[in-house]
Amino acid sequence: MNQFDRHRRLRSSKSMRALVRENHVRKEDLIYPLFIIEGTDIKREVSSMPGVFNFSLDRLEDEINEIVDLGIQSVLLFGVPEHKDPEGTEAYHDHGIVQEAIRKVKAWAPQLTVIADTCLCEYTSTGHCGIVKNGDVDNDASLPLHVQTAITQAQAGADIIAPSSMMDGFVAAIREGLDQNGFNHIPIMSYGVKYASAYYGPFRDAAQSAPGEGDRKGYQMDPANRREAFRESQSDVEQGADFMIVKPALAFMDIIRDMRDSLDMPIVAYNVSGEYAMVKAAALNDWVDEQRIVMETMVGFKRAGADLIVTYFAKDVCRYLEGDYASTTHHLTN
Repeated sequence: MNQFDRHRRLRSSKSMRALVRENHVRKEDLIYPLFIIEGTDIKREVSSMPGVFNFSLDRLEDEINEIVDLGIQSVLLFGVPEHKDPEGTEAYHDHGIVQEAIRKVKAWAPQLTVIADTCLCEYTSTGHCGIVKNGDVDNDASLPLHVQTAITQAQAGADIIAPSSMMDGFVAAIREGLDQNGFNHIPIMSYGVKYASAYYGPFRDAAQSAPGEGDRKGYQMDPANRREAFRESQSDVEQGADFMIVKPALAFMDIIRDMRDSLDMPIVAYNVSGEYAMVKAAALNDWVDEQRIVMETMVGFKRAGADLIVTYFAKDVCRYLEGDYASTTHHLTN
């Protein structure tokens, strides 16, 4: 009789599969994004992101309590101001919407790690991530505004600064600004590998940040490029980044693996709005099993090499982990 390997021996029962499972999703791995909007008594669902809401500050505490009760340990805050101008001045106002949200969240739940998205796109009247001059985003003129934003966020109590503009030198400028203002203990979670992606569409509904003219291809990366990610990430590491975000995640798992293999720091997969919206839409039409799809995707990010996952599914994942997910994990390899 021909000899062959018996791989199925390690798949024979639920407990056997659990014993040899290589990758796991934990609540501690999850970062939940929140959109904070100016105004009062607002809890408004984002039309393209079922289950995701804009919250005014007076409606935010209940959401924070739910997040804590579910076991989520980190949140990422985005702001939606009432006033926008070409310089995005509300981004770095001492009492801007994100700065006020940081103060409140740290008062309500000091144990939460609060990550502040540090960018101008939600605050500029152009919808771009910096100051537009002569039809283009002026890289160097924009850097001081990102530094001011980071400093006011740190002063408000942010635990991590997450610059997302993809301006050249943004990590170096922010690191220097934080250090000079007494915040050398605050880490930087760089959106260092951020592609110009069609997957961001629903986010721009939530954050009201779509560019008024043009696009962001002049500063975000070309989705066709792989080697460029090494150059971008290495620059940020040299400039003082403490985490590296790969965004989007689903179509860029090869890049997540590249970053895991090349960088000795936490790698963060950003499971972006379009990825979320596609699954939600399919699930609402009963085309897919939402729980299985979500958990398979989360495991995929971990298998690719991500240490942390920014995801709008974070609350759902926590419920799955508390409920019957363990009884269905054998389906993941079917």
